Amino acid sequence: MKQTHWFLSISFAILFVAVCSAQQGWYPHEGGLLKYRVMILFGQEPDTLPDGWRYGRLSSVAVAADGTVYAGQRGPRADPIVVFDGKGKFLRSFGKGVFSVVHGLRVDGNGHVWATDTGFHLVMEFSGDGKLLRSFGTKGKPGVTQDTFNRPTDIAFLPNGDFFVSDGYGNSRVVKFSREGKYLMEWGKRGTGPGEFNTPHAVRVDSHQNVYVSDRENNRIQIFDSNGKFLRQWTHLGATQGMDISPKDELWIVTHRNNQENLSYDTLAGRIMHVDIATGKILGSMESPGHWLSLGLNGDIFIGSLTGNIFRWYPGWVEGMSETAPGVVK
Repeated sequence: MKQTHWFLSISFAILFVAVCSAQQGWYPHEGGLLKYRVMILFGQEPDTLPDGWRYGRLSSVAVAADGTVYAGQRGPRADPIVVFDGKGKFLRSFGKGVFSVVHGLRVDGNGHVWATDTGFHLVMEFSGDGKLLRSFGTKGKPGVTQDTFNRPTDIAFLPNGDFFVSDGYGNSRVVKFSREGKYLMEWGKRGTGPGEFNTPHAVRVDSHQNVYVSDRENNRIQIFDSNGKFLRQWTHLGATQGMDISPKDELWIVTHRNNQENLSYDTLAGRIMHVDIATGKILGSMESPGHWLSLGLNGDIFIGSLTGNIFRWYPGWVEGMSETAPGVVK
């Protein structure tokens, strides 16, 4: 009888521990919680936008070397590209009548603003003040030739000015051009194997000229050399929406657990992650909705969210609240 009681007691204890464990709630942040605070209405609070302006879906944000912030938005109550200083003061805007559906934004080493348009199937280069300098693709004509795209998503640059276009929603390839705009090469087709894509959504280049491609619907990031040779892939980071790499090779992403979560929640259930570029190890993470990510000055992280927000994340923490919590990292 005593042995039976002992067995029942042990069984109850194991069950109690299992139930308590199941009730612990949120899974700990991968790599530890990042110590950041957030400005959730960057560019809207305080309000310096022209009277009556407001964002629609905000697909992208890009930060220039001087801290100027460019935002791409899709609503009818503001110009497609809205420009702010680093604290959120409205400076200027451009792109009215030029865009169909703005998607990606990047700023090159000359301070030129590059945008992809998934409605017109174009890649466009602007001066910093909004003058259209060049466009690539055939307006309104989707294709998979050397002079057409099918809903291109992003742009990345090599130090010599050559650039890559992830082509993207309609196609499944990365296209490389010279800085003069000459077609050089491409790689990729639809599929799940190495060098194949299902929605190459973001593309970045590190200091070694390796090319990182967010293969979003395949729930992975693929890494290539600058001529498209497959090097490796990371399959543990989920369905990555946006990426950026600092001049010091610090890789940051905004991602989702998987493509089903991303599409079902319409980018709301995201996480920002700091990733070791050599190993893919997650160094820290925090919650944030987000479609696009751009690194700013002084550790700032800018997120373009389809909710119609720009989030400016900056290093900091609320004093006296979980300051000494285990796993909190800077």
